[in-house]
Amino acid sequence: MLFAAAICLGACGVSTTTPTGSTLPAIPAGPAATFSELSGGNGPFIAEPVPVDLGKVGYLQHEYAASGTATSYQVIGGMSENGRWNFTRSGNAAYRTRVLVRYPANPARFSGTVIVEWLNVSGGVDADPEWDNMHEEIVRHGDAWVGVSAQLIGVMGGPVVVSVSGIPGGEVAGKGLRTIDPARYSSLNLPGDGFSFDIFTQVARAVRAGNGIGGRTVTHVIAAGESQSAFALVTYYDGVQPLTKEFDGFLVHSRGAAPLPLAAPGQYAGIASAIGGSPAIFRTDLSAPVLNIQSESDVTGILDSYAANQPDNPRFRLWDMAGTSHVDAHLLGYTASDIHCGVPINAGPTNLIAKAALADLEEWVTTGRAPPHAPRFDISSGPAPSIVRDGDGIALGGIRTPPVDVPVAVLSGVPGHDPSLICLLLGSTTPLSTQRLAALYPSRAAYLAQYGADATTTVKDGWVLPADKAALLDMADPSAIPATNPQG
Repeated sequence: MLFAAAICLGACGVSTTTPTGSTLPAIPAGPAATFSELSGGNGPFIAEPVPVDLGKVGYLQHEYAASGTATSYQVIGGMSENGRWNFTRSGNAAYRTRVLVRYPANPARFSGTVIVEWLNVSGGVDADPEWDNMHEEIVRHGDAWVGVSAQLIGVMGGPVVVSVSGIPGGEVAGKGLRTIDPARYSSLNLPGDGFSFDIFTQVARAVRAGNGIGGRTVTHVIAAGESQSAFALVTYYDGVQPLTKEFDGFLVHSRGAAPLPLAAPGQYAGIASAIGGSPAIFRTDLSAPVLNIQSESDVTGILDSYAANQPDNPRFRLWDMAGTSHVDAHLLGYTASDIHCGVPINAGPTNLIAKAALADLEEWVTTGRAPPHAPRFDISSGPAPSIVRDGDGIALGGIRTPPVDVPVAVLSGVPGHDPSLICLLLGSTTPLSTQRLAALYPSRAAYLAQYGADATTTVKDGWVLPADKAALLDMADPSAIPATNPQG
C-alpha cells in the first residue's frame, strides 16, 4: 500500500477552534512523509518487554517505511535557558525510516486523537516506553499510536548509551534495523539526527491527514517521549514547534535539565553531552500545552532536571511522582529478572500516574480544561540539591500514592551501589523491617483498610484514573505485615 506524499495534506494552513471557543494558530503548510507498507523478514521489530495482544483489544498494527526529504535546523543566537530560541532551516537530505502504527480496527472506536511517540534509542534499539506505560489508556480511549524511528542508531546502528548485558535481545543493541533484519529493513536510510525533528514533523503531518490509519479523521495529534526522547521533545517544543505548530499537545516524560543538541549531517545527537549541559525550560509563549511527568531519579539524580525547574503556567504542568524511578520493574517487563543492581528494582506506580497524565492532557487539548497542579518534591537547599526524605527514606512532596504513603517497602529513585548507568536509573525497592511494619500497622486488616482509603483519595485527587483503581489496589501486599503483631 502506498500513500502519496503531499504538501499540507488538507490539514495545514487551517485555523482550528477549541471547545472553549479560542482559536488556535493555523498549522503552516509543509511536506508530509510518504508511507509504504513494509513486509517480509521477521516482521516488525521493536524492543517491547510489555507485549500486548493487539487483536484481543481490537487494534490493528501496520509498519511502514516513511520517506521524503527532510530539513535540518540551526539556531540563531544560542539555546538560552528561557527556551525562546530562533531556529532556521538548514540543509536538506532524503530519508526513509520506519513507522509503527496501532489503531482501533473498528472506525467507530477511534477517538480522533493520535499519539506520536519518538521511539527511544538509549538502549541501542528502538523502544516504545510510552506505549508500554500507557497502552491500557490508549486502548480504552480509542486513540491511535504511532512510533517513529526518528534517530540514527535505531535505523543505522551506532554507539549504545545505556548498555545492559544478559537480557533477551541485548545482542542486537547498536546494530540498527537494517542489520537486525535486512530482508525487511535494508531499504531504510536515515541521514543523521539533525534531520530527526523534521522527520518527526513530516510523519505527524501524514497521520493528521489519516494516512497510515485507514483514512480515519484526526482531530488532535499529541507528541510523546520518554528519557532521551523527552530531551528531544524539549528541543522540538522550544525550537521547532514555533515554526511547524504541528502538535496540539506534548507529553514529556523523564526529561533532563538540558535539551537534545542539534547534530550535524550524518552525526548522532550528543545525549551524553546533554547530561550536565546548560538547562532550558519550556518556553511560555506557545499555545500547545505541555504535561511533564518526572520521577525521583530525574529530578536530582544524573539527569538533574531540577536545574530546569519552572512554575506551572496556563500551558504547562509539572508532575513530580514520589516513589518512582526513571526505569522501573513495570517498564522492564519480562527482562526485569535479568538485570542485577545489588538491590531490588523500583516497583513504583509510574505507569498508573502516566495514564492519568495522558488522559488529562487529552482533556486539556480537547476542551481546554487544564490538569490539576501537582505538589512538587521537597528539595534541600545548597550547592547540591536533593530530595528531602522522611526517617524511612521516603521522598517528601510530589504526587502521593498508597504504595508510598501506606508502605511495606521504601520505593525510591535512589539506586543501589552498582555504578553502571542502567542501575543509576533503576532506583530501588527496600522492604521495611518487621519491627517497623508492626509499629505502622496493628494488623493486616488495618493495613488494607488504610491502603484502600488512600487509594480512594488518590483516585479522587486525579493522580490515578478510576479505571486503574483495581490495579492500584493490587499493589497492596498484606503478606508483608506480621500475622501477629509483636508490639501488641
